[in-house]
Amino acid sequence: MALNIPGVVSLSVFYTLTLATGIWATWKSKKDQKNRNPTEMAIVGGRNINAFIGLFTATATWVGGAYINGTAEIVYLPSKGLLWVQAPVGFALSLVIGGFFFVNPMRSRNYVTVMDPLQEIYGNMMGSLLFIPPLLGEVFWFAAILASLGATMRVILDIGSSLAIILSACTVILYTLLGGLYSVAYTDVIQLVFISLSLWVCIPFALMNPATESIYYTATHKTYQAPWTGKIEKQYLGRWLDDFFYLVLGSIPWQTYFQRVLSTASLGQARLISYLSGLGCFLMSIPSVLIGAAAASTDWNQTSYGLPSPLDRGESAMILPFVLHYLCPAYVSIVGLGAIAAAAMSSADSALLSASSMFAHNIYRKILRKKATEREVLWTMRASMLVFGTGAAGLAFYSYSVYDLWFLSGELVYALLFPQLCCALFIPNTNTYGSATGFLVGLLLRLLAGEPALKMPPVIRYPACSLVNGIYIQLFPFKTFTMLLTLGTIIAVSYLTAFLFKRNLLPHRWDVCNIIKETSTLIPLQQVEKQMGLQTIALEEHHD
Repeated sequence: MALNIPGVVSLSVFYTLTLATGIWATWKSKKDQKNRNPTEMAIVGGRNINAFIGLFTATATWVGGAYINGTAEIVYLPSKGLLWVQAPVGFALSLVIGGFFFVNPMRSRNYVTVMDPLQEIYGNMMGSLLFIPPLLGEVFWFAAILASLGATMRVILDIGSSLAIILSACTVILYTLLGGLYSVAYTDVIQLVFISLSLWVCIPFALMNPATESIYYTATHKTYQAPWTGKIEKQYLGRWLDDFFYLVLGSIPWQTYFQRVLSTASLGQARLISYLSGLGCFLMSIPSVLIGAAAASTDWNQTSYGLPSPLDRGESAMILPFVLHYLCPAYVSIVGLGAIAAAAMSSADSALLSASSMFAHNIYRKILRKKATEREVLWTMRASMLVFGTGAAGLAFYSYSVYDLWFLSGELVYALLFPQLCCALFIPNTNTYGSATGFLVGLLLRLLAGEPALKMPPVIRYPACSLVNGIYIQLFPFKTFTMLLTLGTIIAVSYLTAFLFKRNLLPHRWDVCNIIKETSTLIPLQQVEKQMGLQTIALEEHHD
């Protein structure tokens, strides 16, 4: 296969357009920066992103390379099928729940990152510990996206994946470093339009290819493989529910989400963006579902790919670029590549901005340099972008292990960070002792459950744990069980330690986290507020 010159040229045009949009957004952000905090401008756009841009950037953040590629792959796999495509509904419900419950408390207290309430309630040191899972998740996510994009370009353009990874990483790092959220948000508009148009252009060619059977027929009849609609067997129902709740609730405690809803001008706009972006995520999955169905309905022996099929060769993860390359004309597959590149970059820049924002604001400013100037924090954020971006690009060369580490870190965010955030925002009087104990319990339970992809055998074998091809598979919903146990541990230990110290059952000198001191200082403050309120009422009555 020769180098695809038209493809390289078209992709160069797309990258140039994206970079130009990012540079223009940088100029716009500096123009709008007058009398505004420069760090807040970089992290949350000065809380002045309009609803239209906010909707595009929120949708594009979730509709990334893993989303469109993964959806097509699951529909194609005979062991899964459409009924196992949970991300569209899961993400949509996650954004609706986030908008209904989480947006108001986060905005009313003027938080900048998802770590702010955790540090406010549990202290800076505990906050720095809780920072580790989302940081790893964002870096591994960035690396996995780059790895996927490199593999796709190798298939369609016949260029080295290393070159594609390096060029993509440099482009994303450059415009994100220059303009912060403004650059990310405005480039997301371009990228989401590319994703929508490009995939829909490719679908008719894939469905009408002579090698492809009617997807309406193959949805219910076995042809080249099992029907692509799939089925959920009774023994796998627990795992299906576990994955579903993981997507719905585990997608909330990420800085990439809160960065969008905290950047809008009003609470109403933030909620509207959250609701509508959930609908957008669901609609954007339709092209990938159709492409996966086309792949499952194709006789690959009639294509230049030949036999064995992608499934038999273990290349199911590349099914979307394979459909574009082998079932569509060359000029159409190039258009489809634009969609994949756009989807990858729209998620990669969000992950990079998220990780650097939390490090600069929550670690550097609040722990390492409490007297740091705004300019110093801003440059720290830019430096961390270079470090995290370079590190992620290096990890991208180990694509399979990176994907596995990303999944594990995402599960840790669900099991550890989601209950911590719920307690900090909604459950009063939880404290650092509960937070630390919950963190350790959740971490221990998740690691002891094992991880087949990383060759970690389970120490705890939950009910229905099965041995399949020499590998133990947990069919019990252990991720959700771990999350709920972490939540219960935080609440129970918080109230127990407070009771023991207040009743002098434990000496106050053992209270290293000062929870009694914090509680006692709240009482005079509440009395002052009550007295001021009574004085205000008296003045109003006097005027009347």
